[in-house]
Amino acid sequence: MSDSIHHECGIALVRLLKPLSYYQEKYGTSFYAQNKLYLLMEKQHNRGQDGAGVANIKFDVDPGTRYISRYRSNHKQAIADIFARIQSKFEQVGKSHPEKLKDTAWLKKNVAFTGELWLGHLRYGTYGGNSIEACHPFLRQNNWMTRNLVVAGNFNMTNVDELFEDLIKLGQHPKEKADTVTVMENIGHFLDEENDELYYKFKELGNSKQEISALIAEHLDVAKILRNSSQNWDGGYTIAGMIGHGDAFVLRDPAGIRPAYYYRDEEIVVVTSERPTIQTALNVPVEKIQEIKPGHALIIRKNGKITEEQIKEPTQRLSCSFERIYFSRGSDVDIYKERKELGRLLCQSTLQAVDYDLRNTVLSSIPNTAEVAFYGMLSGMEDYLRDVKKRKIKALGDQLTDEKLSDILSIRPRAEKIAIKDAKLRTFITNDTDRSDMVTHVYDITYGTIRKGVDNLVVIDDSIVRGTTLKNSILRMLDRLGPKKIVIVSSAPQIRYPDCYGIDMARIGDLVAFRAAIELLDEHNMEHIVDEVYQRCKEQLELGVNEMKNFVRMIYQPFTAEQISNKIAQLVRPVDCKAEVQIIFQKIEDLHSACPNHRGDWYFSGNYPTPGGNKVVSRAFVNYIEGINARAY
Repeated sequence: MSDSIHHECGIALVRLLKPLSYYQEKYGTSFYAQNKLYLLMEKQHNRGQDGAGVANIKFDVDPGTRYISRYRSNHKQAIADIFARIQSKFEQVGKSHPEKLKDTAWLKKNVAFTGELWLGHLRYGTYGGNSIEACHPFLRQNNWMTRNLVVAGNFNMTNVDELFEDLIKLGQHPKEKADTVTVMENIGHFLDEENDELYYKFKELGNSKQEISALIAEHLDVAKILRNSSQNWDGGYTIAGMIGHGDAFVLRDPAGIRPAYYYRDEEIVVVTSERPTIQTALNVPVEKIQEIKPGHALIIRKNGKITEEQIKEPTQRLSCSFERIYFSRGSDVDIYKERKELGRLLCQSTLQAVDYDLRNTVLSSIPNTAEVAFYGMLSGMEDYLRDVKKRKIKALGDQLTDEKLSDILSIRPRAEKIAIKDAKLRTFITNDTDRSDMVTHVYDITYGTIRKGVDNLVVIDDSIVRGTTLKNSILRMLDRLGPKKIVIVSSAPQIRYPDCYGIDMARIGDLVAFRAAIELLDEHNMEHIVDEVYQRCKEQLELGVNEMKNFVRMIYQPFTAEQISNKIAQLVRPVDCKAEVQIIFQKIEDLHSACPNHRGDWYFSGNYPTPGGNKVVSRAFVNYIEGINARAY
């Protein structure tokens, strides 16, 4: 993606189902879980570059022994930083008592991060700063084991204000208004209630206070706690939690917006945000990995019982299609196929844009995430040319000669690596202001691949969000090669609406498709539509969230998708660009065809999967009109 946007976080949960000594004996290491968690987090590094965190819980320790350990880091190499700090503890043991590194009982008693339950998190912040306090996992501490709570997740709530008020009504005094805090305190409140209920139940049965602690741990109803706490949540979420005595859970939103996968066998349970990371870290086939169902929670009890329980009534499944287009790693078997199909489906419109002249057209992509869609486009072009060759050969009939046959068979797509990403330079870009100036130098171009004034240049990108990088850098860079025409092809449809479920697209005025529609309204003397939408959005912000509609759709209705695409091309074309510029976007129906099980297309269609989405888009539009440069949630 040429535009820079912050997006989804990632989680990794590891639960060992055997005693620690089992892994030392079988795998020759006392650090089996630690090593697996490191792999699972590194293989999801694409999901978090602002920070990371790891928490660990030891089971059945003596009173007075620390049993929850946590490290967080906002270091540029946060994962490596955390695990280096953890590893340093064992290096110290190795220097003084090397034989103890194989003594799992001694390690568990004397060294932190030697427990059976692990939770890792990768942060890509969409709200707040990047301080270490913003990094997950969050910890809610208490002297009673079963009241300790560790939470990390990939989520954004659209109704943080309402959730904050709910906490106040419960008698709490939250330290800040953020969805991470409100979610944790919400779960924590009902965890406390469950503890209280069980305490008085077992007290009436004549048990001592010490006996009651163990009984609470055994009978804690995690599903009940999650049902009560998530009752008013509106958003996209995968939330993982650990309770101090050893229970764990991963809860997914009812529409399946955010992803969650798990693997279990007799030795281990693993949950991650991405499926291929489990395949790689544990060397298991894709068929062995399951998806947590929308509205359900995977609950792992301290006694080893594993269940997947419905917490909220599932709604229409609207899993995020942007996951498939860009965010998730393309090594997933299904995502790879889908991205190739997204590229293939763009062939016809691309051929029309170059007047079917593939002899004088060079095809390329913006590295790195658009490369799979590029392979799909190449495959589609080869299919097209195979039919062209058949027709040409048949048309010649008896006049076919070896020379003519060789000429026909030589027709093939001209694919070149035009843009080359300098990964080393990328790490020095820290914000959008710097990025605008520096991105030209992040991408090198391959000179000599284009015949000046003769060739068309088609470049596929996975999406176009703001268009600023295209205008300020990419198009200028490509124009240096001297193409007759530049065609930018987006494997995603036009991004018209803000996101509020975990991706940093909260301000509608940032979206180039929206700016294009506004300019078209102005050119066609239809400013009254803007005024009408503003009034409707303003009025409905006083309504209940379930009564709200997405009136911002009216901004786009007077125009075809092609008209908006043409206006976007005008907006992003630099004034000094010599080549003609055309921009082609994926059709929404083709997106659904390529990704049939992930129809969460609200970025493109405005069909939000939760009521809070309509509230957010209304607030975003009002903010735009009133000149308020703030988030809509």
